[in-house]
Amino acid sequence: MEKQIVKDAVLTGERALFASHGLRAERCVFEDGESPLKESSDLSLEQCLFRWKYPLWYCKNVELAHSALYTMARAGIWYTENISLSDVQIEAPKNFRRCRGVKLTDVSFSDAAETLWSCRDIEMKNVLAKGDYLLMNSENIDVDRLTLYGNYSFDGTKNVHIRHSRLLTKDAFWNSENVTVEDSFISGEYLGWNAKNLTLINCTVESLQGMCYIEHLVMKNCRLINTTLAFEYSSVDAEIEGKIDSVMNPTSGRITADHIDQLILEPNRIDPKKTTIICKN
Repeated sequence: MEKQIVKDAVLTGERALFASHGLRAERCVFEDGESPLKESSDLSLEQCLFRWKYPLWYCKNVELAHSALYTMARAGIWYTENISLSDVQIEAPKNFRRCRGVKLTDVSFSDAAETLWSCRDIEMKNVLAKGDYLLMNSENIDVDRLTLYGNYSFDGTKNVHIRHSRLLTKDAFWNSENVTVEDSFISGEYLGWNAKNLTLINCTVESLQGMCYIEHLVMKNCRLINTTLAFEYSSVDAEIEGKIDSVMNPTSGRITADHIDQLILEPNRIDPKKTTIICKN
C-alpha cells in the first residue's frame, strides 16, 4: 500500500480523513469537523493541531509528536490501541478512555479532568497534569516523573508503579490494588483508603487521616509531615524516619518511628496486642 502523505493542510468537515491507513501528516490543522481520523491505523502525525472533537477514536498504531490538542478537542482519544505521544500539549479534558497501550513522554495536560479512565498498559514519563480523577479504574501503569495537581487520582487502579513524582492530590489511591510509589512526594487528605497492597518506599507524605482502611500497607524509609490520625483500621508494616504526629487504631502489624506524639489504641474497636509499636527515642 502506497503511503499517504498530507502536509501543511487545514482540514475541515466531519471525518476529514476517516479510515486512513499508513498516513503521515505534517504541520496539519484539523478543525471545524468531528472525528477527522476515526477508524484509522498506522498513523504518523508530526506538528499537528487538533481543534475539534473526537479526533482519534477507534484507531490503532498511532505516533503523535510535537503537537497540540486544543480545548474543543475534548474526548479526543477513545477506544484506541497502541498510541504514543511525545512533546504534546493537551488542553482538552476527558482524553483517553478505554484505550490500551498508551505511551506518554513529555506531555502536559492543562485540564486533565476525567482523563485516562479505564485504560490498560500505560507508560508515563515526564508528564504534567492538572485535574481531578486522573487514571480512574486503569491498570498496568508505569510512571516516572509525574507532576500532578488534582484530587481523587488513581481511584480503582491496579498494578501501578510510580517513581520520582510529586503528587498534590486528596483521596489518592482509593480502592486501588498493587500500587508501589518510590522516591516521591505526596500531599493530600485521606490517602489510600480502601486500598490493597499499597507500598511507599523512600517517600515524604503529608496527609490528614492518611493510610486508613488499607489491607497490607508497607512503608519503608518514609517521612510523615503534618500527618495525623494515621493508619486507622489498616494492617501496617511501617518504617518511619522521624516522628508521627498521631496514630489511631491500626488493626495489626508493626510501626517503627523515632517518636509518636499521640497514640490512640481503643480496645473496644481494635485489639492493641496485634500491633507492635516501636519508638526509637
